[in-house]
Amino acid sequence: MKYQIVIAGFGGQGVVFLVKVLAICAGKKNIPFLGTENHGMSQRGGAVSCDIKIGDFSNPVIDKNQADMIIGLDKNESLRNISYLKKAGIMIVNADESYPEIPFRVARVNANQLALDGVIPIQGLNVFMLGVALKNEPNFPFELDDVKEAIKEINPKLSEQNFKILELALKGE
Repeated sequence: MKYQIVIAGFGGQGVVFLVKVLAICAGKKNIPFLGTENHGMSQRGGAVSCDIKIGDFSNPVIDKNQADMIIGLDKNESLRNISYLKKAGIMIVNADESYPEIPFRVARVNANQLALDGVIPIQGLNVFMLGVALKNEPNFPFELDDVKEAIKEINPKLSEQNFKILELALKGE
């Protein structure tokens, strides 16, 4: 298995957390992985993008037109990173109906509005978007149980809340 994911957003949205979740998933299945910790001004609320390559790779950086998936925690950051997505890739994006038509498969959910409406906590937006990825990508390299186990390992205190957020995403809320 080889799968490449770019996660894009802003500092404080949990981009690095998602890379850690996926890295733990790979490690527990003895699948090699390489990931970048982050690029950008994460501590100042600036743009952040992280790459994770799952499978046998020698370089952690994803080249243009090579990502199988982009998880965009912000619509503008997803578009800024679109050049990394391969033609058969999928964009998982937190965006409203103003998101432009793009020549890729797109799973668009307005998670910001769900947070404003109190459906999900804003701190769980990253986990929600990971759930959207699980729901919409049949070739996603991990199962729900793998993701839950990794989330619990990282932060047991918030794991139950995060599990509920994942379930909401899988139900299409």
